[in-house]
Amino acid sequence: GETTDFELLKHQLSDPDIKDAQIINWLYEFRASVVYLTKEREQLVNILLKLPWLRRSREVVEEYLGFLGNLVSAQTVHLRPCLRMIVSQFVPARITIREDDVDISDSDDDDENLSENFNTCHRALQTVARYVPSTPQFLMPILLENFPFFNKSERTLECYVHNLLRVTVYLPTLRLQILELIIEKLLKLDVSTPQQDIEDAEENANNSDSEEKSTEEGLFDMEEDEERKGNKVVSSSSERMAHPLAERLDILMTILFSYIKDVCHVNGKLDINSTKDLYRDLVCVFDKLILPTHASCHVQYFMFYLCSFKLGLAEAFLDHLWKKLHDPNNASVIRQTAGSYIGSLLARAKFIPVVTVKACLDLLVNWMHKYIDNQDKGANAYCDVALHGPFYSTCQAVFYTLIFRHKQLLDGNLRKGLSYLQSLNFERIVMCQLNPLKICIPSVVNLFAAITRKYQLVFCYTIIERNNRQFIPVVRSGSGGDLVQTCTNPLDSFFPFDPYILKRSKKTIEPFYQFWEELSAEDLENLEKPIKKGTSEDEDDDFLKGETPQNDGVVGIAPNSYESNTRSALSSIGSPPDCYVPF
Repeated sequence: GETTDFELLKHQLSDPDIKDAQIINWLYEFRASVVYLTKEREQLVNILLKLPWLRRSREVVEEYLGFLGNLVSAQTVHLRPCLRMIVSQFVPARITIREDDVDISDSDDDDENLSENFNTCHRALQTVARYVPSTPQFLMPILLENFPFFNKSERTLECYVHNLLRVTVYLPTLRLQILELIIEKLLKLDVSTPQQDIEDAEENANNSDSEEKSTEEGLFDMEEDEERKGNKVVSSSSERMAHPLAERLDILMTILFSYIKDVCHVNGKLDINSTKDLYRDLVCVFDKLILPTHASCHVQYFMFYLCSFKLGLAEAFLDHLWKKLHDPNNASVIRQTAGSYIGSLLARAKFIPVVTVKACLDLLVNWMHKYIDNQDKGANAYCDVALHGPFYSTCQAVFYTLIFRHKQLLDGNLRKGLSYLQSLNFERIVMCQLNPLKICIPSVVNLFAAITRKYQLVFCYTIIERNNRQFIPVVRSGSGGDLVQTCTNPLDSFFPFDPYILKRSKKTIEPFYQFWEELSAEDLENLEKPIKKGTSEDEDDDFLKGETPQNDGVVGIAPNSYESNTRSALSSIGSPPDCYVPF
């Protein structure tokens, strides 16, 4: 019952000015007495876990690691508090800052010993895991609850994600769960920063920079050597994203790409077994998180980057998506999204050769012809997104692939290439009762029509004009006057591999990425002839730089209405701009 000495001990251990020698002596004593540090001594253990051991001498660190090993092996009841203490060190320490009596404390991003501290933390975690084999199942919930909020500094998020990925190296059983956790957080960040917002922020930042330059011009005569010194700073600041959340996403995507590269390459060479294992984990994450998410802009590129390492991976991923697309047991929206991914990957990935593109087109087009055989004469042989969504998505994927790849398909031997394209029998697809040209995004339809007309594969303009006449504009009265609306994206589709706009991480993607090349004057002439209404003369953007027209869910289209099956007013950011507006 005599607690005076015990309270004195606790007071000494809690003293922020405690000397290294004292800490070492106490830890040495406690290592020999861990058998007494039971659940009843939890308060004392918590004080020991709060000791500032990381920023002390090497002797203190080694003694503390020995104490941790003894503690968790003798008293596993303290495993969770030990793990919480270690994980809390995965981010820079907080420093207290007050401005006008307001606490604006945040992480100490300038700590020079961060790297060494993190190495020590991972040593501690490995020590605990060696003594307690069940560590991974207790660690994962702690990693989840300690994930920093996105409003924390970029450095805090960067350090935490980096340390999570380091954990996967020595605790491989946790890799799938950690990758899932990181990608889920990245996905939330991605969908909360639409591409249009990022581009607007960049434009505003560029405008303000140019204004500042013009006002400051001529005020200071900088010496040339000073300018050279400043070059490095300018280049690093020019890589910063103006949008704060986009800046965080950019940094974290760069870390994820680096991790994928490091895991798959050993001594600079691709390690097949490691790559296959990582591919399986990432495909699981893709199926669970990415595929059901509508119109994410950047996070899905981890699969694009991984597939660039070896053609076999790209083919395996295409096969995986194909199985999702043609399996009727999957939800229609998942099948449609799988179709979008196939089309976007075939069109945009430079590492996929023409042979593979042909094989995929054969597979998709044959499925479309079989679908038409089954549906074109039945009770459902009419244009309806709700009934035939996956079919329309597949049509759009094929049209989109042809737009990007037709030159390569015809390259070398024109006669052989044309013979191949004629064998796909696009005329039957275009003319069928399901009328895919009415449903696909107009910009894709118009470019497909121009290309197929040029090579005399199929003449689409008669059908396009007939479809245009069937569009009934809907007039809505509002405070701003009457508004005429039409639905130009009934599929609510998007292209997952639209241009990547995060400045740092796009350097990893660009070598493998196929940008849109403007069509020749002859093609453009063909394209513009039948489309006179609403064609804008200044529409010389990247093919996919604009927005897919919004699906407002209020559109009547004769003969059958889309009102019953249109979705919410979500714009598919970064998809093809509309080439015309009906009426």
